[in-house]
Amino acid sequence: MRSLRWRIAALVALACCAVAVVVGVLVHRATLERSMEVGRERAYNALTDMGREETKPAGEIPPPLLSQMLLSDEPVFWFDDRNPEVPWMWGGLREGDRLLTVQVDMGVHMRALVAFDRDVAQASLGALAVIVPLSLLLAELPNRRLRRVAGTARRIAEGDLDARIADPARRGDEIAEISTAVDSMADSLQIRLQNEQRFTADVAHELRTPLMGLVTSAELLPEGEATDLVRDRVRVLRALVEDLLEISRLDAGAEHADLRPVALADVVRASLERTALPVRLAVTAPGTAETDPRRLDRILANLVINAHRHGGAPVEVTVDGTTIVVRDHGPGFPAGLLADGPQRFRTGAAERGRGHGLGLTIATGQARVIGAALVLANAPDGGAVATLRLPPPAG
Repeated sequence: MRSLRWRIAALVALACCAVAVVVGVLVHRATLERSMEVGRERAYNALTDMGREETKPAGEIPPPLLSQMLLSDEPVFWFDDRNPEVPWMWGGLREGDRLLTVQVDMGVHMRALVAFDRDVAQASLGALAVIVPLSLLLAELPNRRLRRVAGTARRIAEGDLDARIADPARRGDEIAEISTAVDSMADSLQIRLQNEQRFTADVAHELRTPLMGLVTSAELLPEGEATDLVRDRVRVLRALVEDLLEISRLDAGAEHADLRPVALADVVRASLERTALPVRLAVTAPGTAETDPRRLDRILANLVINAHRHGGAPVEVTVDGTTIVVRDHGPGFPAGLLADGPQRFRTGAAERGRGHGLGLTIATGQARVIGAALVLANAPDGGAVATLRLPPPAG
């Protein structure tokens, strides 16, 4: 893709060429007209000085000049460029039955005009040779500032809310205004996200105390169907609060991975056994990955539970080197989720089942902590596919 500075340089070059052509054409026409005027003047003087000298027969007079002479009693002129090497300015005058004609050599004027055109072309090329590199150099300054703005905007989009452009607005130009607007947007976004994170953390912490009382009270209830229902809802509420606390820590950047080389197939197998859910495990290429086993277990558990809760059996997990693929055979991920990514408290389409929409959000956040890439997609033949790519061991 052509950069902005090359486009500016091309535009400057085109503008210079246009100016050179316009000026060259105007000067060429003015010079040519002046040469013609000089030629006519010389031809007129020559006609005046001829007196009654012998004239050429009508058959030797060029037809264009002869036709003008026969129609006018005044001196007439015609530029003969039939032979570009030897151009002439003809002058003619009809005096009764006599036809007076003269020829003035215009070769010097035409050669001077050709030399002038050549000099204009050479000067234009020389000017372009200086202007284009200079325009590239000058265009690099705003181009560099624009790249800095774009780079900072990408860092903000990737989650670095502390990134700022800090472009001095001393010039007060449009780029400085864009920089100020991006920095203001980042400040506003950071404040809003911090408020949201603080609210989530406060809610989760405030719910923890009454939740512990509910857990204790539920355990003291007499056995029965109603008691089982209450205990089940309390467990769901407890899991929700724990998820909210985990999300608040992930949002705040308080989570740090304990990375170490692990045999990926063994870690995945143990994690799937702890879920106690039916899963088909296939290891196509055993590999070693640099990861945090505890956080990897959390990611896999969430992906498998999400596949069973919202997808369809069978659920398959494939380990290929440092890549883990979790697939179900349900309706697949909703289009909105694939377009915008996991959103908390949003499960997408109704056919995906019921839930709080926190599982994939937590899996995505934990993957970011361990330096892995989690990609969500739908299989061509149906079903949701979650691909987790882990970094290989260092060295």
